[in-house]
Order: sequence, then structure tokens, then C-alpha cells
Amino acid sequence: MLRTIARNYRDAFSGLPRPVWLLAIASLVNRSGTMVLPFMTLFLTEKRGFSVIQAGAVLAVYGLGGVAGTYLGGWLSDRFDPRWVMAVSLVLTGAGFLVLGHLDAHPAIFATIFFLSLVAEAFRPANSTAIGAASPPALRTKSYALYRLAINLGMTLGPAVGGFLAAKDYTWLFWADGGTCILAAVFLWVFFRRDMRSVDVAEARAAAAAERSPWRDGPFMALSGLMLVLALVSFQVVSTFPLTLRGVHHFSESRIGLALSVNTLLIVLFEMVLIHRLGARDPLKVVAVGSFLFCLGLALLPLASGFAWVAFTVAVWTTGEMMSFPMLAGITANRAGDASRGRYMAVFTLSFESAFVIAAPAGTWIFQHFGPRVLWNTCGALGVLLGAGFWLLARWLRPAAAPAAPAPG
Repeated sequence: MLRTIARNYRDAFSGLPRPVWLLAIASLVNRSGTMVLPFMTLFLTEKRGFSVIQAGAVLAVYGLGGVAGTYLGGWLSDRFDPRWVMAVSLVLTGAGFLVLGHLDAHPAIFATIFFLSLVAEAFRPANSTAIGAASPPALRTKSYALYRLAINLGMTLGPAVGGFLAAKDYTWLFWADGGTCILAAVFLWVFFRRDMRSVDVAEARAAAAAERSPWRDGPFMALSGLMLVLALVSFQVVSTFPLTLRGVHHFSESRIGLALSVNTLLIVLFEMVLIHRLGARDPLKVVAVGSFLFCLGLALLPLASGFAWVAFTVAVWTTGEMMSFPMLAGITANRAGDASRGRYMAVFTLSFESAFVIAAPAGTWIFQHFGPRVLWNTCGALGVLLGAGFWLLARWLRPAAAPAAPAPG
């Protein structure tokens, strides 16, 4: 039994190129300091005098900046070395966090949040483009799963430590988050020296003009619409989920951080093996089941109380997350051409950033006017629609979305 488990883990991690590991390590360093966003609604309402709806509006502004930053990052990554895009993004993000922690005036907070999200979210499509360029098609889903593992390994530490720091002084959150961004930029520049452009700038521009635009790819845009709905639900985790744990379950900041760490810990332990074992299956049908489980887990939240119950619901929606998000990234990267991968990954990320603009104010509005039970029941209903939508889309996209990971041995 133990030998079989060890073989599964070895097979899940084997064969990935060295540049993918370096990109994952940079993301690990960066995400180890992810402490501000999970506690943003609590910080704004308890320390800066924002109402719940105003806090939701701040997160919506973050989403707006993220929409612009995501497309900018993808556009730049098709024209310049994504390493430059990532390094500049990380440095400016670190500086933005350091400034944000010292602001009191509401207009200044809104403006800084927009700038912060603009530069921070440019990192994601650049990183995704670099991973796609460094990975052969058959390994892309595994490469994106490793990237997510690095993110979640860092976030296992980040929110847990952040909860304890927030209980002491929220200022420490901003210093930790900003510092790790700058540290990740230094690591990336020192240890990662490979130019990730598949072709030179002139060739990239010519090829990009000849290749299909993601905006004219009908099946992919249908996929992006479903991803947007999934993201509307997933962003409740950083907006109304902490409010529910505080207001309904009476959790402290440290307990909220520990509950969020259940999600990241499960991803670190099991996602790579799960993706490896599901490698031979139709990826969109896997996403269909995963999106339903994600929404189901959140819908279970108001049905009982106590840390054990909350941890169980987190385990359910985490299983759905592991089955959905790396598969969607792999499908997107494989559908794009070499010269348009940045734009495809930008639209992929844009689906989530656009949802952030809607999710936070909509979720906090439902939470305040109708209560958490209505909010989480709505998430469950969306899960049924998402499962059906991805399942129907599987036949339409099947030729371009063949499994991106090898079958388990």
C-alpha cells in the first residue's frame, strides 16, 4: 500500500522541465506572503471604518484593476520576455502593499487598490505563458497543477500566519505580503535566466496576427463564460466566506486562517496525484463534476456549525477546485498557438478577474440584505448549472481539449 502511494506521488511529479520548477518556486515564495487579500474585508470594516457594502466595493475596484492588469500582462507577454513582465509586476506589487498598509483615507485606499491589482494581476498571464512555453503539450496540465501546488503551499502558510499577525497588528500583513513579492522578484531574476519567448519579437507579432484570436474562438468564449460563473462562486471565498465564519460561526481571525489553510493543505497533498490519476479522462467532464462539487461544498456551509463542520465543507469544495482549475488552464494553453498563448491565458485569467468585479459587491449585498443562507444556497444552484454546462460543452470542445496529461501508469 505505502509503496503504491509512493509510486503515485513519484509519477505525478516526474518528467516536468526544470524551468517549470523554477517558476513554481518563485510563485511559492510570492504566495507564502499572501496575507492581505483573505483578510481585506475584515481589515476594511474593523480597522478603516468601511461598511460591509463599501468593503465589497473596494474588492470590486480590485477586480477592475485586475481586468486591466490581466489583459495588459497577456499582451506584454506575447511581445516581450514574460520574465521581465513577472519581475516588474512583483516589485510594483510589493511596493503597493507597503503603501496600502499605511493609508487611512477612503479615496486613497480605493486608488491604491486599483493600482495594486493592475500591477499584481499582470503577473498571472505572464507566469502562465512562461509555463506553457516551457512545457510540452502532454505535460501542461501537470505543469499548471505544480504551479497551483506552489501557490497553495505558500497560501497554506500565508493565511494561517496572517490570522495570527492580524490578531496582533494588521500592519504586519502588509509588510509580509509586500516583502515576499519583492523576494520572489529577486529569486526570479537571479535563478531564472531563460528567455521564455517561443519566437523573437518580429516573428511573434507576425504569428500573432496570423493566428486565431481568442475573441473569435466561439467554443473557447463559451468556455470562458462558464469559467466566469465558476469564478463568481469561487471569489466568495475571499469576500463573504470570512464574513460568514465571523458573523455566523463566531470564528476569530486565527481560526478563519486555519479554516482557509485546510483548503491549501489538501491541494498541496493531493492535487498533483489527483490530476495524474485523471489524466486519461475527458478534461471538461472532470471540470463538470469538479465545478458541481465546488459549489456544493459552499452550499453546505450554513447547515451546521463548529470548526469540524466548516473544515468538512472546505474539503468538499477543495476537491471540486482540484478537479476544475488546473484542467481549465491546461485546456486553454493547449487550444492556443505559440504566438497567441499570452492572449489566451489573459482571457482565461480575465474570466476570473471580471468575476471579481461582480462577485464581491453582489455577494456582500446578498449577505447583508438576505443573509448567508440565501447566498450559499444560490451558490449551490449555480453548481448544478455549471455541471450541466461544462458537460454539454465537452462534446463541442473535445477535438481541441484532449487530455493534457499522460494516463497514469
